Amino acid sequence: MGSRISAGRRSGMFDEYLVRWGLVADGDPIVTRSSRLLPVRQRDVPAVLKIALEAEEQRGGRLMSWWQGQGAARVLAEQDNALLLERAERRYSLAELSRSGRDDEATGIMCAVVAKLRSQTSRSPSDLVPLRQWFEALEPAAAKHGGVLTLSCATAHRLLATPRDVGVLHGDIHHGNILDFGNRGWLAIDPKGLFGELGFDYANIFCNPDHETATAQVRFLRRLEVIVEAAGLDRTRLLEWILAWSGLSAAWLLDEHARADTALGVAELAAQQLSR
Repeated sequence: MGSRISAGRRSGMFDEYLVRWGLVADGDPIVTRSSRLLPVRQRDVPAVLKIALEAEEQRGGRLMSWWQGQGAARVLAEQDNALLLERAERRYSLAELSRSGRDDEATGIMCAVVAKLRSQTSRSPSDLVPLRQWFEALEPAAAKHGGVLTLSCATAHRLLATPRDVGVLHGDIHHGNILDFGNRGWLAIDPKGLFGELGFDYANIFCNPDHETATAQVRFLRRLEVIVEAAGLDRTRLLEWILAWSGLSAAWLLDEHARADTALGVAELAAQQLSR
């Protein structure tokens, strides 16, 4: 989550783009570890001015531009590490849908958005990160912590050695990265910009939107059914990606000395199903 700073302390890094693109600030800046964001209006159209501070965010911005608004928020302008993005109306949230007994609907929406992202067929950006590189932190974490991470690591090695149906990946599909854009429908934001087996993009859905939902076995199994049907995925292969991804997510959290209960719980659920 980002923090907000008051207009009086607004960073001067926005000023150049406010002038360049004819923008008016429409809220307080949001500060995250990797970017600075400012709600703005351009000729009374709501937008977000985003300045990426890290390579990952800059890569994601180039991917947003490449999608050309197909399944993702539209890029209205770009310059160096700055993007002007259309702003979500946020009338509904997928997390709220999920928590209010409409998780099937929320899951289906995410599958539909991923399908739209796949509709872009032009030559992809050249700086996408291969999944093998993305998973580098899992092996040392498995060696250090053992447990289900050992199984996650072995599964990841097997998946990465035998990729199927590869392509451009958003890399961080979950309830908070698919937003309501009103007449434009549900659209993705904040991609990681990865390349690899397309089934990977569904795995993070299972770790969200909260611990209670993600680790409920009945809900886990129902999501599995919904995604397998909607995306046409092999059930076992999807379970393997869930096991691999949740292990990697746990590895990152443990490396930062943070709690990894949700990721580890999801990994255990996937492992249990694979053992049957």
